[in-house]
Amino acid sequence: MRLVNRTFDELQPGDTAELRRLITQDDLYGFASVSGNFNPMHLPNEDGDGDGHPDGIAPGMFVASLLSAVLGSRLPGPGTLYRRQGLEFHQHVREGDELITRVTVLSKAPNGEVTLATEIRRVADAALVLSGEAVVIAPTFKFDRDDIEVPGLIVQRHRHFDAFLETARPLPALVTAVVCPEEANSLDGALLAMKESIITPILVGHAAAIRAAAAALGADLTGIEIVEAATHAEAAALACALVHEGRAQAVMKGHLHTDDLLKPMVDRDKGLRIGRRFTHVFVMDVPGQPHPVMVTDAAINIAPDLATKVDICQNAIDLALSLGMEPKVGVLSAVETVNPAIQSSIDAALLSKMADRGQIRGGLVEGPLAMDNAVDLAAARSKGLKGGVAGQANILVVPGIDAGNMLAKQLAFISHAEGAGLVLGAKVPVILNSRSDSSMSRLASCAVAAIHHFHVLGATKA
Repeated sequence: MRLVNRTFDELQPGDTAELRRLITQDDLYGFASVSGNFNPMHLPNEDGDGDGHPDGIAPGMFVASLLSAVLGSRLPGPGTLYRRQGLEFHQHVREGDELITRVTVLSKAPNGEVTLATEIRRVADAALVLSGEAVVIAPTFKFDRDDIEVPGLIVQRHRHFDAFLETARPLPALVTAVVCPEEANSLDGALLAMKESIITPILVGHAAAIRAAAAALGADLTGIEIVEAATHAEAAALACALVHEGRAQAVMKGHLHTDDLLKPMVDRDKGLRIGRRFTHVFVMDVPGQPHPVMVTDAAINIAPDLATKVDICQNAIDLALSLGMEPKVGVLSAVETVNPAIQSSIDAALLSKMADRGQIRGGLVEGPLAMDNAVDLAAARSKGLKGGVAGQANILVVPGIDAGNMLAKQLAFISHAEGAGLVLGAKVPVILNSRSDSSMSRLASCAVAAIHHFHVLGATKA
């Protein structure tokens, strides 16, 4: 953005400047973080006055700060310093309001001070929300530059998961066999999802340990079915049995090893196989990204061959469609060209061609792609890559479990993403989180499972 000021000598009474600004949820969170003002009246989705409705009122001093944006950037512009500011607040501003901030020069003083009328109005109805007068020291040095760089700020908010929760809440509660919720964190996620009416849990495991975990949380298990199982293996087998009996619509991992959970599920007679390979998808909500990002497979298939990667792609596409996404599958390798010495690049090219021939259905598949040109449009264009996936991928198919695990954890611990984990290819969704995952991740996983289950159920009935 080019910044040009008006020096004291250039200013004349009647000179005016203005800026428009849409007030967003990120503005409210950002101001709370920077200022330390955590008044719930000013936070989205919080009820600060007890009337049962979220308030989302923009803090008065945040609204007033828009005046400094005009004074410091437009009129008088760079070099301006405040002396004093009078403020009168007329109406509240809420997230979603668009405001127009205007300053007008009233007078100049010999000591370099300039007095300006200041006002902020709501664009929709021209209502005056703030008025006052500012006295500033105007610049005497001419400033005209377009190379001022200000780092962007990313609010660590998980808006995509919020949207999943909003979609899942009206659905029937998904009856879920929770296997070995014998530790506070794993039990808390299930109870939180129950509180949100997303699942109805059946707790399968050592009953005394489950009740001890509930006691540690201060949670009441009254009315929740507990199925006794002496061992982890027995609990996992009982969960499969509950599915076959029609009593459970999903399975959720508690505090046990993934191998112990999945072993009875792959049993040919009593397991949950339906034909495709079991594959795992992380649905990642990465702050600042315009869409969720799926990483697959990062938890089950160690070194998948081409046939397994076909199922990995198809399962992820099916999940993306159920979540309302337009599936764009980037098959990752170290390079974006086929190299006979790099097997993942060969597999990626074959998967892309198989999608062209209808062997993978429902989404766009492109590869090989390196990570940068899979998710960054500028990087893709710099390599001359075109099409509907390069630079826009929302499903990332990794070469193997090493790459997938590292990518998912980098997104979580460096980019502050939350991840929902789901196993696909079974008779029912299998909610699979790490034992160290937060309750929010477990809640989001339940929401994703519920949305997927009822989408598939609806498609089957249709």
